[in-house]
Amino acid sequence: MNSKMRFLAIPFLFFSFLLSAAKSVTYNVQSYGAKSHGRSDSTNSFLSAWAAACASVAPATIYVPPGRFLVGGASFWGQNCKNNAITIRIDGTLVAPSDYNVLGHSGNWLKFETVNGLSIYGGTLDGQGTGLWACKNSGKHCPQGATTLGFTNSNNIAIAGLTSLNSQLFHLVFNGCNTVKLQGVKVSAAGNSPNTDGIHVQYSSGVTILNSKISTGDDCVSIGPGTTSLWIENVLCGPGHGISIGSLGKDFEEEGVQNVTVKNVTFKNTQNGVRIKSWGRPSKGFVKDVLFQHATMINVQNPIIIDQNYCPDNINCPGQVSGIKINDVTYQDIHGTSATEIAVKFDCSKKNPCSGIRLEDVKLTYKNQPAKSSCANAAGTTLGLLGPAGTTLACG
Repeated sequence: MNSKMRFLAIPFLFFSFLLSAAKSVTYNVQSYGAKSHGRSDSTNSFLSAWAAACASVAPATIYVPPGRFLVGGASFWGQNCKNNAITIRIDGTLVAPSDYNVLGHSGNWLKFETVNGLSIYGGTLDGQGTGLWACKNSGKHCPQGATTLGFTNSNNIAIAGLTSLNSQLFHLVFNGCNTVKLQGVKVSAAGNSPNTDGIHVQYSSGVTILNSKISTGDDCVSIGPGTTSLWIENVLCGPGHGISIGSLGKDFEEEGVQNVTVKNVTFKNTQNGVRIKSWGRPSKGFVKDVLFQHATMINVQNPIIIDQNYCPDNINCPGQVSGIKINDVTYQDIHGTSATEIAVKFDCSKKNPCSGIRLEDVKLTYKNQPAKSSCANAAGTTLGLLGPAGTTLACG
């Protein structure tokens, strides 16, 4: 390109930018009556802003300014939207009702269904779940609670810089979604908060979780049936129950989990590190093509675990043999400290033994000594701490 052509290109690009900006429209929730003092319910204001953005033929932004906005519960539907480029930009905080009974039986606080091309940037979602946790931990009969942010049958979702605080139940859930990217997400809940999984993925493909910090009372990331092509990288987990595939095998006709990568993750004071868990009952489900790579364990009770006799608190255990088939799982460069003597535990199915298990450069210590391993019904290879190069892993 000669100098004259470059000179002409500059104003053309600037004009294109201005044209694009002119086509975009912004809807401020306060223009629809939302109050930033956090005392009056602004649900209808958010729904009205969504309806306006959804009806726009141009890319649209819903803006939430600084302040606290009480939202009593809202479902956002996308099947009739006229554009596939809606952005929700949050500079403030959305607050759930303090009375957990308001949302306790609803399943979700904020729910998006059949949306396509949605981006959420910044902001805080405060689920105010402490009251419900106290109820559950007291042994009383309590509502199940509400997931803070749920997506169902949705595609092309981007979430960045979002903070989820004190969810009643799961923090973020993706069910039946494709092409999802989460970056710089922060999840925060007490270590004793029940059923507060940080990010849950099921029946979804192409989900990426990057550069996030998750502190909660259950799994930092839980991976359910039907999950494929999941990528998790640069995540700090703790407190919590680790990154878990499962629990699987609740249903006989169950989709499998495959092509999962978990790398450059740190677990600090967690119950588990990298875990695969399934119930002891018949199932057509499976787990395959999984890579756990470059993980740091800091005082983790079960750094590496496959549990195919999963039954929390030993209540209503099926007492059968797991039908979940687990194969081609690689553990590479896993190092750090275990809070228990057994740092690597494979408790696989007698009927469907784990196969293709690969341990490479696993260096875990317990009280400044090499940690131990426990193995049942698993086969594969080990390289590094658990045996010399090329050692065959075979245990019955």
